[in-house]
Amino acid sequence: MSRIGRLPVEIPGGVTVDVQGSNVRVKGPKGEMQRAFSPLIEIAMENNQLVIKRKSDKPAERALHGTTRAVLANMVNGVNKGFEIVLEVDGVGYRAEMEGKNLALYVGYSHPVKIEPPTGITFEADQKTRQIKVLGFDKELVGQTAANIRKVRPPEPYHGKGLHYLGEHIRRKAGKAGKGAAK
Repeated sequence: MSRIGRLPVEIPGGVTVDVQGSNVRVKGPKGEMQRAFSPLIEIAMENNQLVIKRKSDKPAERALHGTTRAVLANMVNGVNKGFEIVLEVDGVGYRAEMEGKNLALYVGYSHPVKIEPPTGITFEADQKTRQIKVLGFDKELVGQTAANIRKVRPPEPYHGKGLHYLGEHIRRKAGKAGKGAAK
């Protein structure tokens, strides 16, 4: 049995979960999410917990068991607390600013790159720490939005300039050796 899949998902106060077959709707203080899961996996409410069970030990069902539980846990945590990803801006003259709800990136191009947040996502840009926060209740959408922002100017390996995740290790290259070193 899946170690992750057999754990029940606790439902905190303020969050309501509606299970109708393989369709699950989760509503909380941060927002509302709905998702259809595979009919091979059985989702049930028991004692204010979501319990995920599979019908057999077939490989396809075993693969879906833990994944379904993890996605349900992310839905419950997202509508209750929300998710946040922090990106850092590195480079001389590189900066990020808020223009209303949109994000404007000045990262070495001849024009600012403006990014409009998708529904359910908000941005925060801090000038002092040079950080961008991507906030939302859908973990998948928060991660994809942060990846799209990073893609505007990924970190380069020689100086490390660009946009990168907070705490991300950037592999650095040595660069040119020097004029007389090859002799």
